[in-house]
Amino acid sequence: MKKFGLLITTLLLILSCKEDKNQSYLPNSIGGINTISVVVDNQLWKGKVGDKIREHFAAPALGLTLDEPIFSINHVPPSVFTGTIRNMRAVLYVEKDTLNLGHLKSDMYATPQKVGVIKGRTEDEIIENIDAKAKEIIASFKNLEIKEAQRRFERSLSKETVLKDKFDIDLTVPAAFKVVKQDDNFVWMETQIPKGTMSVIAYEMPGASFSNDSTFIRDIVRMRDSIGATFIPGPDVPGKKTHMRGDPAFSPHVFATEIGGKKAVEVRGIWDIKNYPMAGPFLTYIINDKDNNRKLVIEGFTFAPSTNKRDYMFELEAIIRSIKYN
Repeated sequence: MKKFGLLITTLLLILSCKEDKNQSYLPNSIGGINTISVVVDNQLWKGKVGDKIREHFAAPALGLTLDEPIFSINHVPPSVFTGTIRNMRAVLYVEKDTLNLGHLKSDMYATPQKVGVIKGRTEDEIIENIDAKAKEIIASFKNLEIKEAQRRFERSLSKETVLKDKFDIDLTVPAAFKVVKQDDNFVWMETQIPKGTMSVIAYEMPGASFSNDSTFIRDIVRMRDSIGATFIPGPDVPGKKTHMRGDPAFSPHVFATEIGGKKAVEVRGIWDIKNYPMAGPFLTYIINDKDNNRKLVIEGFTFAPSTNKRDYMFELEAIIRSIKYN
């Protein structure tokens, strides 16, 4: 029995050693939020292939007051794609090759990491594959960046419990956000940023709200304007009422989405202050919370004049998409 036990122990040690040798130890990925490395030959980058890459991956982000790309792009020639550069979190690898393909890979050189691979035998084939796979790759990159932003929030989280107390939800909110206003059905959290502020607000609507497709967008605009008039006043202007509303000069962008496992509507647009020259971008999620017979509305908006706001709005999106229902 002793010999048999020794044999079993020896076999387990051998198998363990083999598993350790096969296990991959990858470094942590690096890179700024919403920054991607595009690995492509200089000649392709300067031609129509590069134009197609920029068309998709540097397209203007929706709902901003300034023209900003969805990603900041770092061009990397293949000859220098070595060492720590390969550890970038989001990588697009484009190459003329004997293969004609487009696909996504995970954790090739670091973790977490997504690598979009586009190849073609000719420039036209490469362009066709970029057109075919760009939407999927962009969605994967964005999801990766959302998770990275949420991971960074964990370093210092708000201890406010007002969202849980009023709406029975949890959000991963950085500690810099403070409650500046609350009511029976309204919460406003805000933080200071260079040259302005970022805000998150939350409130409920009846479960049957927005049931008429023909007036859907109009109803959303009216809802936001009503909340602004009630809870978000503007600066004092003698003889005039000021409050937040949807900028009447811009129609909002509306999309179907899912957030925290529930169906929702995403609304992106521009807010302004009635009778006062203030404006900025907003992002609203109207969540169909059937379990509680309500439409839960969570919105983020930014005020930062003459400043790029893409990353601020992305941070707000990451906060809202961290929602957990208690």
